[in-house]
Amino acid sequence: MKFDTETSVVIVSFLTSFFAVFLSAGIVIGVPSIASDFAMNNIVQNWIITIALLVVAVFTLPAGQISGKFGVKKALMAGVLVFVFASIGACLSFSTESFLFFRVIQGIGGAFSNVAAMAMVVQAIKPQNRGKALGFTVTGVYLAGSLSPVICGFLVYNFGWRSMFYFTIPFFAICIALMMWKIPGDWKTYENDKIDAIGYLIYGIGILLFIYGFTSLMNFMGQVCVLIGFILLIAFGYYETKAHSPAFNMRLFKNMKFTSSNVAALCSYLAIAALTTILNYHFQYVRGWNAQMSGLILIVTPIIMAIMAPNSGKLSDRIHPQKLAAIGMSIATVTLLILIFLDANTPLYLIVVAMILQGIGMGLFTTPNTNAIMSSVPPKETPNASAAQSAMRTIGQTMSLGLLTLVFAWVMGSLKLSSQYADMIVQSSQIVCIICTIICIIAIFASLVGIKSKDEFNTEKSG
Repeated sequence: MKFDTETSVVIVSFLTSFFAVFLSAGIVIGVPSIASDFAMNNIVQNWIITIALLVVAVFTLPAGQISGKFGVKKALMAGVLVFVFASIGACLSFSTESFLFFRVIQGIGGAFSNVAAMAMVVQAIKPQNRGKALGFTVTGVYLAGSLSPVICGFLVYNFGWRSMFYFTIPFFAICIALMMWKIPGDWKTYENDKIDAIGYLIYGIGILLFIYGFTSLMNFMGQVCVLIGFILLIAFGYYETKAHSPAFNMRLFKNMKFTSSNVAALCSYLAIAALTTILNYHFQYVRGWNAQMSGLILIVTPIIMAIMAPNSGKLSDRIHPQKLAAIGMSIATVTLLILIFLDANTPLYLIVVAMILQGIGMGLFTTPNTNAIMSSVPPKETPNASAAQSAMRTIGQTMSLGLLTLVFAWVMGSLKLSSQYADMIVQSSQIVCIICTIICIIAIFASLVGIKSKDEFNTEKSG
């Protein structure tokens, strides 16, 4: 293999994507053990995953401008270092509050890592190879998703939940070493722009209030938070159109391919992200399996996605990426239709079929949709485009888990999740799947709108 800059960038992006997702996906397996250790109820338990995603959503847009100003490699290294620090802190946690605090810090590191890794790939790789390169990056995400349930299930079952965090640290150290010695460039695109602190503040408070309120819609304060958050997000959009150096270039949304692909991404993650948690709860609480056994079954979807991602990436360099995305979301919708009827009597083979379809569908959707987003903007705007697609993903994932928390709280109140409440867990999961099916259909139509758009994809070489 010729170990040039492009190859090095793809390898680093693959590794950072892999191990960031490895922990965020694997922690699902450890949630019951963590919740038991800190005596959490079902509402607090769901925040183990949600709080990190919420913080990623808050910091993703600022990460786009900051990485463009100071350099995407520096931003990626900083994000990885913060993530490692937070992982060590999580291992040493002694209470619910301390553990969730370090999950917040992990979210900050994850936001910069997600944005900078994708921007670095797009800026360093030739447009004709962009889909293939993004496919490898996305493969890292899905390969981590496929391996993490098995590895984390083994670690949690044999060594306790803290071992999941310790396991990732040496690999992040390798990533830092590779960035220091093998990648000379730093790709600054907003070097002369001022940091839009006011924009960050409006967006951060707005998205925080909106998503937090979304998880508490059953009470008055939750509804107030959603309303205030929504107003602040509208104000953010208006402010950014007037700002000289905006935190996010809102004019990018004039491109219908960019807009439709981002809407499709938001809806897809909102519809799909909760499924791993639903299936994990089903296996551990409804069927009574241990973490190791649950992890072995949960490997099915992400390993299919890992196989599909690089191939769909290559296809998206030749076939309209939004056509592939629409096909992928159509297949994913079938998964949700099957899981609407998930209960204690559902045959295991039917669950596995649904998981395979989910893997095929999301594998066909994610890389082409990412390619459509990143290829629909000028090279200078790749950090913004990366921030947008990362924001759509994390906001969608956070809202998906927020929806899960909301429905479970509505059905179960503040009861602790356990096998004795299996019927309530089944009822909650079915309601979530019904809502997510509707959202998944919206994602299909969003992709179809983009196909009909007359806007062109960018074919210029990034600098």
